[in-house]
Amino acid sequence: MQTLVVYDIPNDRARAKIADACQDYGLDRIQYSAFLGDLQRTHQEELLIKIGKQLGQRPGKVHLFAICEKDWRLKLEIIQEAKADEAEKDGDSGTPDVHGDGPQTA
Repeated sequence: MQTLVVYDIPNDRARAKIADACQDYGLDRIQYSAFLGDLQRTHQEELLIKIGKQLGQRPGKVHLFAICEKDWRLKLEIIQEAKADEAEKDGDSGTPDVHGDGPQTA
């Protein structure tokens, strides 16, 4: 099952350990504080327990979302990579290219 882990943790050391734990479970970093990958329910629970131990009593928020295949197919995303010659420009690039596997609407 697709698993999304997002977190907001002020402590740098705890945040780094939690990122390491997500990567140890095979999740891919999709944003600075967000990881995504395929995990079975038992591994989701194990990971959340491990994250809880890493966080300890420090402040923070960690959310783990299990996304079923049906809902995963309905996702929408915008992914734009900077081109080498445009990496230093901050201009408007026009309308973003939105991708999704769900039903298309006009």
